[in-house]
Amino acid sequence: MAVQKTKEIGIRKVLGASVQSIVYLFSKEFTILILLAFGIAAPVGYNFMQQWLMDFHYHIQVGAGIFIAAILFSVIIAWIAVGYQAIKAALTNPVKSLKSE
Repeated sequence: MAVQKTKEIGIRKVLGASVQSIVYLFSKEFTILILLAFGIAAPVGYNFMQQWLMDFHYHIQVGAGIFIAAILFSVIIAWIAVGYQAIKAALTNPVKSLKSE
């Protein structure tokens, strides 16, 4: 996404946006997408796990802790990946991205 929005980042930098605001913009978009995907996938995953675990003689109850840990790890990994790419794109010279315009 950062590669596709290189010109947008260049324009934002020329208009005075900081690296922090650019990183925040990308992180916010991905966080919303991850939370939306989790909201759709959590009930499906819960039902699948309940049905699968019922086939075992010894089984556990699936609690909310597993889902909370999963969403936390997903968001942290996404923030690291998106943050790296956003910082890399935000630190480039805006002249290079706007030159071909």
